[in-house]
Amino acid sequence: MFVTSIDDFDEMGYSLSRLTAESDYFDDGSTNNGSVESIDGPNKPFDSLDHEVAQLTKLRSAPNERLRQVGQGRRGRPVSTVKMLEGREGNYSGRGRFSSADCCHVLGRYLPLNGPWLVDQMPSRAYVSQFSADGSLFVAGFQGSHIRIYNVDKGWKVQKDIHAKSMRWTVTDTSLSPDQRHLVYASMSPIVHIVNVGSAETESRANIMEIHEGLDFSSADDGVYSFGIFSIKFSTDGREVVAGSSDESIYVYDLETNKLSLRILAHTSDVNSVCFADESGHLIYSGSDDTLCKVWDRRCFKASGKPAGVLTGHLEGITFIDSKGDGRYFISNSKDQSIKLWDIRKMSASATAARNPGPRYHEWDYRWMDYPPQAKDMKHPSDISVSTYKGHSVLRTLIRSYFSPAYSTGQKYIYTGSHNSCVYIYDLVNGAQVGKLEHHKSAVRDCSWHPYYPMLISSSWDGEVVRWEFTGNGESPPPFTSKRAWRRPYSPTPVMIL
Repeated sequence: MFVTSIDDFDEMGYSLSRLTAESDYFDDGSTNNGSVESIDGPNKPFDSLDHEVAQLTKLRSAPNERLRQVGQGRRGRPVSTVKMLEGREGNYSGRGRFSSADCCHVLGRYLPLNGPWLVDQMPSRAYVSQFSADGSLFVAGFQGSHIRIYNVDKGWKVQKDIHAKSMRWTVTDTSLSPDQRHLVYASMSPIVHIVNVGSAETESRANIMEIHEGLDFSSADDGVYSFGIFSIKFSTDGREVVAGSSDESIYVYDLETNKLSLRILAHTSDVNSVCFADESGHLIYSGSDDTLCKVWDRRCFKASGKPAGVLTGHLEGITFIDSKGDGRYFISNSKDQSIKLWDIRKMSASATAARNPGPRYHEWDYRWMDYPPQAKDMKHPSDISVSTYKGHSVLRTLIRSYFSPAYSTGQKYIYTGSHNSCVYIYDLVNGAQVGKLEHHKSAVRDCSWHPYYPMLISSSWDGEVVRWEFTGNGESPPPFTSKRAWRRPYSPTPVMIL
Protein backbone atom coordinates (compact mmCIF):
# COMPACT_ATOMS: atom_id res chain seq x y z
CA MET A 1 0.00 0.00 0.00
CA PHE A 2 1.29 3.49 -0.87
CA VAL A 3 0.68 6.51 1.31
CA THR A 4 0.30 9.51 -0.98
CA SER A 5 -1.22 12.25 1.17
CA ILE A 6 -1.89 13.47 4.67
CA ASP A 7 -5.43 12.13 4.34
CA ASP A 8 -4.01 8.65 3.87
CA PHE A 9 -2.04 9.11 7.05
CA ASP A 10 -5.16 10.15 8.91
CA GLU A 11 -6.99 7.01 7.81
CA MET A 12 -4.13 4.98 9.22
CA GLY A 13 -4.49 6.55 12.63
CA TYR A 14 -1.69 9.08 12.36
CA SER A 15 -3.82 12.22 12.17
CA LEU A 16 -0.80 14.12 10.90
CA SER A 17 -3.15 16.73 9.43
CA ARG A 18 -3.35 18.22 12.92
CA LEU A 19 0.18 19.53 12.35
CA THR A 20 -1.09 22.05 9.81
CA ALA A 21 -2.20 24.21 12.72
CA GLU A 22 1.43 24.84 13.68
CA SER A 23 2.47 28.48 13.55
CA ASP A 24 6.01 27.59 12.53
CA TYR A 25 7.56 25.07 10.17
CA PHE A 26 9.65 23.74 13.05
CA ASP A 27 8.40 21.62 15.96
CA ASP A 28 8.94 22.83 19.50
CA GLY A 29 10.50 19.54 20.57
CA SER A 30 7.85 18.71 23.17
CA THR A 31 6.12 15.40 23.61
CA ASN A 32 2.48 15.36 22.54
CA ASN A 33 0.28 12.32 21.95
CA GLY A 34 3.31 10.13 21.47
CA SER A 35 5.24 12.61 19.34
CA VAL A 36 8.83 12.89 20.53
CA GLU A 37 11.74 15.12 19.68
CA SER A 38 13.79 13.98 16.74
CA ILE A 39 17.03 12.15 17.42
CA ASP A 40 18.87 15.00 15.76
CA GLY A 41 17.20 17.61 17.96
CA PRO A 42 18.89 20.48 19.78
CA ASN A 43 19.69 18.59 22.97
CA LYS A 44 22.04 16.18 21.23
CA PRO A 45 23.22 17.34 17.80
CA PHE A 46 24.92 14.72 15.68
CA ASP A 47 27.84 17.04 15.05
CA SER A 48 28.99 16.48 18.62
CA LEU A 49 29.05 12.71 18.27
CA ASP A 50 31.98 11.00 16.67
CA HIS A 51 31.15 7.33 17.14
CA GLU A 52 30.05 5.52 14.05
CA VAL A 53 26.70 4.25 15.25
CA ALA A 54 25.48 7.84 15.62
CA GLN A 55 26.40 8.65 12.04
CA LEU A 56 24.83 5.45 10.73
CA THR A 57 21.66 6.19 12.67
CA LYS A 58 21.56 9.68 11.20
CA LEU A 59 21.90 8.31 7.66
CA ARG A 60 19.00 5.95 8.26
CA SER A 61 16.63 8.29 10.10
CA ALA A 62 17.38 11.92 9.28
CA PRO A 63 15.66 14.00 6.57
CA ASN A 64 17.34 14.96 3.32
CA GLU A 65 19.57 18.01 3.81
CA ARG A 66 17.73 19.98 1.13
CA LEU A 67 14.40 19.29 2.81
CA ARG A 68 15.85 20.73 6.00
CA GLN A 69 16.53 24.01 4.23
CA VAL A 70 12.98 24.64 2.99
CA GLY A 71 11.34 27.87 4.15
CA GLN A 72 12.35 30.22 6.92
CA GLY A 73 12.65 29.20 10.54
CA ARG A 74 14.88 28.61 13.52
CA ARG A 75 17.92 26.55 12.66
CA GLY A 76 18.81 23.57 14.80
CA ARG A 77 15.20 22.70 15.65
CA PRO A 78 13.62 19.33 14.84
CA VAL A 79 12.35 19.30 11.26
CA SER A 80 8.57 19.54 10.99
CA THR A 81 6.57 17.00 9.00
CA VAL A 82 4.66 19.87 7.37
CA LYS A 83 7.94 21.45 6.30
CA MET A 84 9.07 18.18 4.76
CA LEU A 85 5.78 17.81 2.88
CA GLU A 86 6.22 21.32 1.51
CA GLY A 87 9.73 20.45 0.40
CA ARG A 88 8.54 17.30 -1.29
CA GLU A 89 5.89 19.22 -3.21
CA GLY A 90 8.61 21.55 -4.46
CA ASN A 91 10.92 18.59 -5.17
CA TYR A 92 13.72 20.19 -3.16
CA SER A 93 15.42 16.83 -2.68
CA GLY A 94 15.55 16.23 -6.42
CA ARG A 95 14.05 12.79 -5.91
CA GLY A 96 10.41 13.61 -6.38
CA ARG A 97 9.60 11.60 -3.28
CA PHE A 98 10.69 10.89 0.26
CA SER A 99 13.68 8.60 0.77
CA SER A 100 13.56 5.76 3.28
CA ALA A 101 15.49 7.96 5.73
CA ASP A 102 12.92 10.75 5.28
CA CYS A 103 10.14 8.26 6.04
CA CYS A 104 11.95 7.04 9.16
CA HIS A 105 12.36 10.64 10.33
CA VAL A 106 8.60 11.20 10.10
CA LEU A 107 7.37 7.84 11.36
CA GLY A 108 10.00 7.46 14.08
CA ARG A 109 8.78 10.61 15.79
CA TYR A 110 5.33 9.13 16.50
CA LEU A 111 5.76 6.48 19.15
CA PRO A 112 3.18 3.87 20.20
CA LEU A 113 2.41 5.53 23.55
CA ASN A 114 -1.42 5.56 23.43
CA GLY A 115 -3.41 2.79 25.07
CA PRO A 116 -3.40 0.12 26.15
CA TRP A 117 -6.06 -1.99 24.48
CA LEU A 118 -6.42 -5.58 25.59
CA VAL A 119 -5.41 -8.28 23.11
CA ASP A 120 -5.82 -11.30 25.42
CA GLN A 121 -5.78 -12.31 29.04
CA MET A 122 -4.80 -15.73 30.39
CA PRO A 123 -4.79 -17.19 33.91
CA SER A 124 -1.01 -17.75 33.76
CA ARG A 125 2.08 -15.62 33.26
CA ALA A 126 2.96 -14.42 29.76
CA TYR A 127 6.62 -15.14 28.97
CA VAL A 128 7.01 -14.60 25.22
CA SER A 129 5.50 -12.15 22.73
CA GLN A 130 6.76 -11.61 19.19
CA PHE A 131 5.50 -10.29 15.84
CA SER A 132 6.30 -12.23 12.70
CA ALA A 133 8.75 -10.62 10.26
CA ASP A 134 5.94 -9.10 8.18
CA GLY A 135 3.73 -8.21 11.15
CA SER A 136 0.78 -10.33 10.01
CA LEU A 137 1.08 -12.79 12.91
CA PHE A 138 1.76 -12.40 16.61
CA VAL A 139 2.92 -15.16 18.98
CA ALA A 140 2.37 -15.18 22.76
CA GLY A 141 3.63 -17.93 25.06
CA PHE A 142 2.27 -18.51 28.56
CA GLN A 143 3.44 -20.46 31.59
CA GLY A 144 0.28 -22.55 31.54
CA SER A 145 1.49 -24.50 28.45
CA HIS A 146 -0.42 -22.27 26.01
CA ILE A 147 1.07 -20.68 22.92
CA ARG A 148 -1.33 -18.54 20.94
CA ILE A 149 -0.79 -17.24 17.42
CA TYR A 150 -2.98 -14.28 16.50
CA ASN A 151 -3.83 -13.14 12.99
CA VAL A 152 -3.14 -9.41 13.27
CA ASP A 153 -4.80 -8.57 9.95
CA LYS A 154 -8.05 -10.25 10.99
CA GLY A 155 -8.73 -8.33 14.17
CA TRP A 156 -6.36 -10.37 16.35
CA LYS A 157 -8.32 -13.57 15.83
CA VAL A 158 -6.63 -16.63 17.35
CA GLN A 159 -5.29 -18.51 14.35
CA LYS A 160 -3.58 -21.21 16.39
CA ASP A 161 -4.04 -22.24 20.02
CA ILE A 162 -1.15 -24.57 20.79
CA HIS A 163 -1.15 -26.77 23.87
CA ALA A 164 2.55 -27.35 24.40
CA LYS A 165 3.94 -30.82 24.90
CA SER A 166 6.31 -32.01 27.63
CA MET A 167 6.41 -28.66 29.35
CA ARG A 168 8.80 -28.10 32.20
CA TRP A 169 8.18 -24.91 34.19
CA THR A 170 7.16 -22.65 31.29
CA VAL A 171 7.49 -21.80 27.62
CA THR A 172 10.93 -20.21 27.72
CA ASP A 173 11.08 -19.14 24.07
CA THR A 174 9.44 -19.48 20.66
CA SER A 175 10.52 -18.70 17.11
CA LEU A 176 8.61 -18.51 13.84
CA SER A 177 10.27 -19.77 10.67
CA PRO A 178 10.97 -17.07 8.04
CA ASP A 179 8.19 -18.44 5.82
CA GLN A 180 5.83 -18.42 8.84
CA ARG A 181 4.88 -22.05 8.26
CA HIS A 182 6.44 -23.52 11.39
CA LEU A 183 6.95 -22.54 15.01
CA VAL A 184 9.49 -24.00 17.42
CA TYR A 185 8.99 -23.76 21.16
CA ALA A 186 11.30 -24.55 24.05
CA SER A 187 11.07 -25.11 27.80
CA MET A 188 13.39 -26.34 30.53
CA SER A 189 13.98 -29.51 28.56
CA PRO A 190 16.47 -30.55 25.83
CA ILE A 191 13.56 -31.45 23.55
CA VAL A 192 12.38 -28.60 21.32
CA HIS A 193 9.07 -29.07 19.53
CA ILE A 194 8.08 -27.85 16.08
CA VAL A 195 4.47 -27.17 15.00
CA ASN A 196 2.93 -26.64 11.58
CA VAL A 197 1.42 -23.16 11.89
CA GLY A 198 -0.21 -23.30 8.46
CA SER A 199 -2.44 -26.29 9.18
CA ALA A 200 -6.22 -25.90 9.18
CA GLU A 201 -6.73 -26.83 12.83
CA THR A 202 -7.12 -23.88 15.20
CA GLU A 203 -6.57 -25.91 18.35
CA SER A 204 -3.34 -27.86 18.37
CA ARG A 205 -2.91 -30.44 21.11
CA ALA A 206 0.40 -32.25 20.93
CA ASN A 207 0.08 -35.66 19.25
CA ILE A 208 -3.70 -35.66 19.72
CA MET A 209 -4.91 -33.21 17.11
CA GLU A 210 -1.53 -32.56 15.50
CA ILE A 211 2.00 -33.90 15.63
CA HIS A 212 4.45 -31.72 17.54
CA GLU A 213 7.70 -33.14 16.24
CA GLY A 214 10.44 -33.30 18.85
CA LEU A 215 13.94 -32.06 18.04
CA ASP A 216 16.38 -33.69 20.46
CA PHE A 217 19.21 -31.35 21.48
CA SER A 218 20.73 -33.79 23.94
CA SER A 219 23.67 -36.10 23.32
CA ALA A 220 23.59 -39.85 23.87
CA ASP A 221 24.84 -39.65 27.46
CA ASP A 222 22.42 -36.92 28.56
CA GLY A 223 19.30 -37.63 30.56
CA VAL A 224 15.85 -36.55 29.35
CA TYR A 225 15.81 -33.50 31.62
CA SER A 226 19.55 -32.96 31.91
CA PHE A 227 19.27 -29.32 30.85
CA GLY A 228 16.79 -26.72 29.72
CA ILE A 229 16.74 -24.31 26.79
CA PHE A 230 16.38 -20.59 27.47
CA SER A 231 16.68 -19.16 23.97
CA ILE A 232 15.96 -20.42 20.45
CA LYS A 233 16.06 -18.75 17.03
CA PHE A 234 15.55 -19.74 13.40
CA SER A 235 18.27 -18.87 10.91
CA THR A 236 17.29 -16.41 8.16
CA ASP A 237 17.08 -19.21 5.57
CA GLY A 238 14.97 -21.38 7.89
CA ARG A 239 17.32 -24.34 7.63
CA GLU A 240 18.79 -24.19 11.13
CA VAL A 241 17.84 -23.43 14.71
CA VAL A 242 20.30 -22.06 17.28
CA ALA A 243 19.69 -22.52 21.02
CA GLY A 244 21.24 -21.45 24.32
CA SER A 245 20.95 -23.78 27.29
CA SER A 246 21.40 -24.22 31.02
CA ASP A 247 24.34 -26.58 30.48
CA GLU A 248 26.55 -23.63 29.44
CA SER A 249 26.30 -24.56 25.77
CA ILE A 250 25.18 -23.30 22.37
CA TYR A 251 23.49 -25.77 20.04
CA VAL A 252 22.83 -25.61 16.30
CA TYR A 253 20.22 -28.00 14.90
CA ASP A 254 20.09 -28.78 11.17
CA LEU A 255 16.44 -29.12 10.18
CA GLU A 256 17.22 -30.57 6.74
CA THR A 257 19.19 -33.51 8.13
CA ASN A 258 17.11 -33.56 11.32
CA LYS A 259 20.07 -33.78 13.63
CA LEU A 260 22.29 -31.73 15.88
CA SER A 261 25.11 -30.24 13.82
CA LEU A 262 27.08 -28.30 16.43
CA ARG A 263 27.52 -28.04 20.17
CA ILE A 264 29.75 -25.35 21.70
CA LEU A 265 30.74 -25.40 25.37
CA ALA A 266 30.46 -21.65 25.26
CA HIS A 267 30.36 -20.20 28.78
CA THR A 268 30.90 -21.02 32.43
CA SER A 269 27.23 -20.55 33.36
CA ASP A 270 23.73 -20.61 31.82
CA VAL A 271 23.52 -19.33 28.24
CA ASN A 272 20.39 -17.20 28.51
CA SER A 273 20.32 -15.76 24.99
CA VAL A 274 21.64 -16.52 21.52
CA CYS A 275 21.01 -15.08 18.06
CA PHE A 276 22.48 -14.96 14.58
CA ALA A 277 24.39 -11.75 13.85
CA ASP A 278 23.07 -11.30 10.31
CA GLU A 279 21.54 -13.07 7.34
CA SER A 280 24.70 -15.05 6.54
CA GLY A 281 24.35 -17.23 9.63
CA HIS A 282 28.13 -17.41 10.08
CA LEU A 283 28.28 -15.33 13.27
CA ILE A 284 26.43 -16.17 16.50
CA TYR A 285 26.13 -13.89 19.53
CA SER A 286 25.68 -15.36 23.00
CA GLY A 287 25.07 -13.95 26.47
CA SER A 288 25.44 -15.80 29.76
CA ASP A 289 25.10 -15.59 33.51
CA ASP A 290 28.90 -15.44 33.59
CA THR A 291 28.43 -11.73 32.61
CA LEU A 292 30.12 -12.15 29.21
CA CYS A 293 28.88 -11.64 25.67
CA LYS A 294 30.70 -13.75 23.08
CA VAL A 295 30.94 -13.84 19.31
CA TRP A 296 31.29 -17.18 17.52
CA ASP A 297 32.43 -17.52 13.91
CA ARG A 298 31.34 -20.92 12.62
CA ARG A 299 33.72 -20.68 9.66
CA CYS A 300 36.76 -21.04 11.90
CA PHE A 301 35.37 -22.52 15.12
CA LYS A 302 36.23 -26.14 14.32
CA ALA A 303 39.85 -25.17 13.79
CA SER A 304 40.24 -22.98 16.86
CA GLY A 305 37.52 -24.23 19.21
CA LYS A 306 37.40 -20.72 20.65
CA PRO A 307 35.12 -17.71 20.32
CA ALA A 308 36.04 -15.05 17.79
CA GLY A 309 35.97 -12.60 20.67
CA VAL A 310 34.56 -11.60 24.05
CA LEU A 311 32.86 -8.36 25.11
CA THR A 312 33.17 -7.28 28.73
CA GLY A 313 31.32 -4.55 30.61
CA HIS A 314 28.36 -6.07 32.41
CA LEU A 315 28.69 -6.79 36.14
CA GLU A 316 25.94 -9.41 36.30
CA GLY A 317 24.39 -12.05 34.06
CA ILE A 318 23.06 -11.35 30.57
CA THR A 319 19.30 -11.89 30.16
CA PHE A 320 18.86 -11.17 26.44
CA ILE A 321 20.70 -10.24 23.24
CA ASP A 322 19.32 -8.59 20.10
CA SER A 323 21.32 -8.08 16.91
CA LYS A 324 21.08 -4.93 14.81
CA GLY A 325 21.27 -7.29 11.83
CA ASP A 326 24.41 -5.75 10.35
CA GLY A 327 26.93 -8.26 11.73
CA ARG A 328 28.51 -5.49 13.76
CA TYR A 329 26.28 -4.06 16.51
CA PHE A 330 24.09 -5.73 19.12
CA ILE A 331 22.56 -4.92 22.49
CA SER A 332 22.44 -6.94 25.69
CA ASN A 333 20.14 -6.65 28.69
CA SER A 334 21.60 -7.55 32.06
CA LYS A 335 20.81 -8.24 35.69
CA ASP A 336 23.08 -5.30 36.53
CA GLN A 337 20.01 -3.22 35.56
CA SER A 338 21.44 -1.93 32.29
CA ILE A 339 21.37 -2.41 28.53
CA LYS A 340 24.64 -2.08 26.65
CA LEU A 341 25.34 -1.42 22.98
CA TRP A 342 28.32 -3.30 21.54
CA ASP A 343 30.53 -3.04 18.47
CA ILE A 344 32.13 -6.44 17.82
CA ARG A 345 35.18 -4.77 16.24
CA LYS A 346 36.15 -3.83 19.81
CA MET A 347 35.95 -7.38 21.18
CA SER A 348 38.91 -8.82 23.04
CA ALA A 349 40.46 -12.27 23.38
CA SER A 350 38.78 -14.67 25.81
CA ALA A 351 41.89 -14.99 27.97
CA THR A 352 41.94 -11.23 28.60
CA ALA A 353 38.29 -11.20 29.65
CA ALA A 354 38.73 -14.14 32.01
CA ARG A 355 41.55 -12.37 33.87
CA ASN A 356 39.40 -9.31 34.55
CA PRO A 357 35.79 -10.38 35.13
CA GLY A 358 34.80 -7.27 37.12
CA PRO A 359 33.28 -6.97 40.61
CA ARG A 360 30.16 -8.98 41.48
CA TYR A 361 27.84 -9.36 44.46
CA HIS A 362 27.87 -13.13 44.74
CA GLU A 363 25.50 -13.13 47.73
CA TRP A 364 22.86 -11.37 45.61
CA ASP A 365 20.17 -13.47 43.89
CA TYR A 366 18.04 -11.60 41.34
CA ARG A 367 15.24 -14.18 41.62
CA TRP A 368 14.08 -12.87 44.97
CA MET A 369 16.33 -9.97 46.05
CA ASP A 370 16.37 -6.33 44.96
CA TYR A 371 19.52 -5.06 43.29
CA PRO A 372 22.02 -3.80 45.89
CA PRO A 373 21.90 0.03 46.01
CA GLN A 374 25.66 0.22 46.47
CA ALA A 375 26.15 -1.61 43.16
CA LYS A 376 24.15 0.80 40.98
CA ASP A 377 27.07 3.15 40.36
CA MET A 378 29.73 0.48 39.96
CA LYS A 379 31.52 0.19 36.62
CA HIS A 380 33.45 -2.62 35.02
CA PRO A 381 37.17 -1.77 34.85
CA SER A 382 37.35 -3.15 31.29
CA ASP A 383 34.03 -1.97 29.88
CA ILE A 384 34.32 -1.83 26.08
CA SER A 385 30.65 -1.16 25.32
CA VAL A 386 29.66 1.76 23.09
CA SER A 387 26.77 3.02 25.24
CA THR A 388 24.84 2.10 28.40
CA TYR A 389 21.10 2.59 29.01
CA LYS A 390 19.54 2.63 32.49
CA GLY A 391 16.14 3.25 34.05
CA HIS A 392 14.34 -0.10 33.78
CA SER A 393 14.68 -2.97 36.26
CA VAL A 394 15.80 -6.54 35.54
CA LEU A 395 14.66 -8.86 38.31
CA ARG A 396 12.91 -12.23 38.81
CA THR A 397 12.97 -13.22 35.13
CA LEU A 398 14.98 -12.87 31.91
CA ILE A 399 13.71 -9.46 30.77
CA ARG A 400 14.09 -8.84 27.01
CA SER A 401 15.15 -5.75 25.04
CA TYR A 402 15.28 -4.91 21.31
CA PHE A 403 16.18 -2.42 18.62
CA SER A 404 13.15 -0.59 17.24
CA PRO A 405 12.14 -1.51 13.65
CA ALA A 406 14.45 -0.51 10.80
CA TYR A 407 11.62 0.25 8.39
CA SER A 408 9.70 2.81 10.43
CA THR A 409 12.33 4.18 12.85
CA GLY A 410 15.75 3.47 11.32
CA GLN A 411 16.49 1.52 14.54
CA LYS A 412 17.05 4.76 16.41
CA TYR A 413 15.40 3.49 19.61
CA ILE A 414 15.88 0.65 22.08
CA TYR A 415 12.88 -0.70 23.96
CA THR A 416 12.67 -3.12 26.87
CA GLY A 417 10.37 -4.75 29.37
CA SER A 418 10.93 -4.22 33.07
CA HIS A 419 10.29 -5.86 36.42
CA ASN A 420 8.44 -2.73 37.61
CA SER A 421 5.57 -3.53 35.21
CA CYS A 422 6.51 -0.96 32.53
CA VAL A 423 7.95 -0.79 29.04
CA TYR A 424 10.80 1.69 28.47
CA ILE A 425 11.90 3.28 25.19
CA TYR A 426 15.39 4.82 24.97
CA ASP A 427 17.05 6.97 22.32
CA LEU A 428 19.85 4.85 20.87
CA VAL A 429 22.32 7.71 20.45
CA ASN A 430 21.91 9.93 23.52
CA GLY A 431 20.39 7.36 25.90
CA ALA A 432 17.44 9.56 26.87
CA GLN A 433 14.21 7.89 27.96
CA VAL A 434 11.66 8.94 25.33
CA GLY A 435 8.76 6.72 26.38
CA LYS A 436 7.42 4.79 29.35
CA LEU A 437 4.34 2.57 29.05
CA GLU A 438 2.57 1.99 32.36
CA HIS A 439 -0.35 -0.40 32.78
CA HIS A 440 0.61 -3.89 33.91
CA LYS A 441 0.47 -5.14 37.48
CA SER A 442 3.48 -7.43 37.27
CA ALA A 443 6.77 -7.84 35.42
CA VAL A 444 6.81 -7.24 31.66
CA ARG A 445 9.13 -10.00 30.44
CA ASP A 446 8.71 -9.44 26.73
CA CYS A 447 7.43 -6.85 24.27
CA SER A 448 7.39 -6.47 20.50
CA TRP A 449 7.20 -3.49 18.12
CA HIS A 450 5.30 -4.01 14.86
CA PRO A 451 7.83 -4.02 11.97
CA TYR A 452 5.92 -1.37 9.93
CA TYR A 453 3.19 0.21 12.05
CA PRO A 454 3.55 2.36 15.24
CA MET A 455 2.20 -0.40 17.45
CA LEU A 456 3.83 -2.17 20.39
CA ILE A 457 2.61 -5.26 22.25
CA SER A 458 3.58 -5.91 25.86
CA SER A 459 3.08 -9.19 27.71
CA SER A 460 3.25 -9.49 31.45
CA TRP A 461 3.28 -11.90 34.35
CA ASP A 462 -0.18 -10.55 35.17
CA GLY A 463 -1.40 -12.68 32.24
CA GLU A 464 -2.32 -9.73 30.02
CA VAL A 465 -1.19 -9.10 26.46
CA VAL A 466 -1.98 -5.50 25.53
CA ARG A 467 -1.57 -3.24 22.52
CA TRP A 468 -0.11 0.28 22.43
CA GLU A 469 -0.41 2.55 19.38
CA PHE A 470 0.04 6.07 18.15
CA THR A 471 -3.45 7.25 17.21
CA GLY A 472 -2.94 11.01 17.06
CA ASN A 473 -5.87 11.81 19.35
CA GLY A 474 -5.62 9.33 22.22
CA GLU A 475 -8.86 7.59 21.27
CA SER A 476 -9.20 3.87 20.76
CA PRO A 477 -8.01 2.91 17.27
CA PRO A 478 -10.25 0.91 14.95
CA PRO A 479 -9.56 -2.85 14.66
CA PHE A 480 -6.21 -3.42 13.04
CA THR A 481 -6.48 -4.66 9.45
CA SER A 482 -4.13 -5.06 6.53
CA LYS A 483 -5.60 -1.88 4.99
CA ARG A 484 -3.92 0.08 7.77
CA ALA A 485 -0.69 -1.89 7.74
CA TRP A 486 2.31 -1.30 5.51
CA ARG A 487 3.18 -4.43 3.62
CA ARG A 488 5.90 -5.44 1.25
CA PRO A 489 4.31 -4.73 -2.15
CA TYR A 490 6.20 -6.89 -4.62
CA SER A 491 9.81 -6.86 -3.47
CA PRO A 492 11.83 -7.93 -0.40
CA THR A 493 12.40 -4.26 0.46
CA PRO A 494 9.38 -2.38 1.90
CA VAL A 495 8.36 0.64 -0.14
CA MET A 496 6.26 3.56 1.05
CA ILE A 497 5.72 6.90 -0.61
CA LEU A 498 4.68 9.64 1.79
